[in-house]
Amino acid sequence: MTPEEKSQAAEQAYEKALRYELDYGCCPQCVLAAVQETVGVIDDATIKASHGLSGGGGLSGQGACGALTGGLMALSAKRGRDRDKLDRGRFIGNFQKGKELVERFKAEFGGVTCEELQARFTGRTWDMWKPEEYKAFSDARGLQCAEATARVTRWVVEMM
Repeated sequence: MTPEEKSQAAEQAYEKALRYELDYGCCPQCVLAAVQETVGVIDDATIKASHGLSGGGGLSGQGACGALTGGLMALSAKRGRDRDKLDRGRFIGNFQKGKELVERFKAEFGGVTCEELQARFTGRTWDMWKPEEYKAFSDARGLQCAEATARVTRWVVEMM
């Protein structure tokens, strides 16, 4: 892929991820679906497997932002250690792009957990298992989670 093609793919992925997050939610799935549709690499089973990572994992807010985990999964789908190589070393070099993504995410958003982003975007954290809080969070965050999801997706495509 030429640099121009990669840039175009990154912008297409950004737009898709933004739209998917606004329309359907589940930020890790949105990242992965947009990457799949623009550069390939991701299969449907990977998108399905990411579902539970939304909202910091199980909608707990306590783990890494789902957009970030979706981005890490995409990079690992491209660069990660294959199943048949588990006994052949740690493949530490494969973590470099993931580390770069985490560092860029933290610099851009001031943290990596869902709760950290909730607080940054809305001034507080939310219990997403309470329907009234989930709705209030959805209203309070506006476009910010969708924008974070789209940016991560753009960065991942640029890094692939």
